[in-house]
Amino acid sequence: MAEEKIEIYDIMACNVFWNFPNTGLPQEQHKFLVAFHPTGGRPVPELIESIKAKGPEGYEQEIANQTFTAANCNGHIFDRTTNSHWYMLNLPTGFMKEGEYTIEVTGKDGIVRTMSRVQKDAPGQALIKAYKQVEDDIHGSYRPANGSQLADGTPLKDIEVTWKPLSELAGQDAYYIFRLSEGRNAKEFDTQNLAWWDNIFLQRFTTDPEAGLNRAGVTITNELKPDTSYCHFTEITDSNAMGDTNMCIFQPHQTFRTAARVTQGNEAEATTN
Repeated sequence: MAEEKIEIYDIMACNVFWNFPNTGLPQEQHKFLVAFHPTGGRPVPELIESIKAKGPEGYEQEIANQTFTAANCNGHIFDRTTNSHWYMLNLPTGFMKEGEYTIEVTGKDGIVRTMSRVQKDAPGQALIKAYKQVEDDIHGSYRPANGSQLADGTPLKDIEVTWKPLSELAGQDAYYIFRLSEGRNAKEFDTQNLAWWDNIFLQRFTTDPEAGLNRAGVTITNELKPDTSYCHFTEITDSNAMGDTNMCIFQPHQTFRTAARVTQGNEAEATTN
């Protein structure tokens, strides 16, 4: 068995346009994220002593070694699709300054690992300008429409969710990341237990260098549960590489409910009864 080790996959240090309604939080925020490779042994949280984000003019924040929740917005998230952890910290304290940011990871073995990136304002401002012009149009373009009940007979696998991208509505290139969880509303969306998500960061390296670019929809390849509410949100970014991302737009959550009856047999039975 290979020796377990901490190895950084990539980082984010970028601005966030927090467009979730009724949270009481400002729209202008920023975040840090550090994604790790699988360790080859114990999970990363058991191997880490501390994680710090550092930036211009003495800026410093600590990313906690705890489970990330919607309440603390600070900690680790387990990604079952890659058998690895991400650590993320969302800060409702405005946009970050331009400049170089470094995430410093200290392991319990005493070794310090670092990764840096340069935050730029212009790409993010262009993205927000385009989004604000058409945000109602993009939100209303989702199919299934927000709150929909899928018709009986609709399969539980390969459900398509579509929308109109900014490239069509505002002439602005962008990347799209879709996340789906069981839940009837945004409060029930569970970041730690996604039913499916569109990992464009991994696709970029494995299958498609332009993964997520001007994407107008996704096909949910996992089989979902019947007669169950699902909540999703689509994040819009200016890059499909974590280390190149300057802006993330968190769009409002939307919901749909899967079909209660999904087989031809059930449909025929319902017709005769």
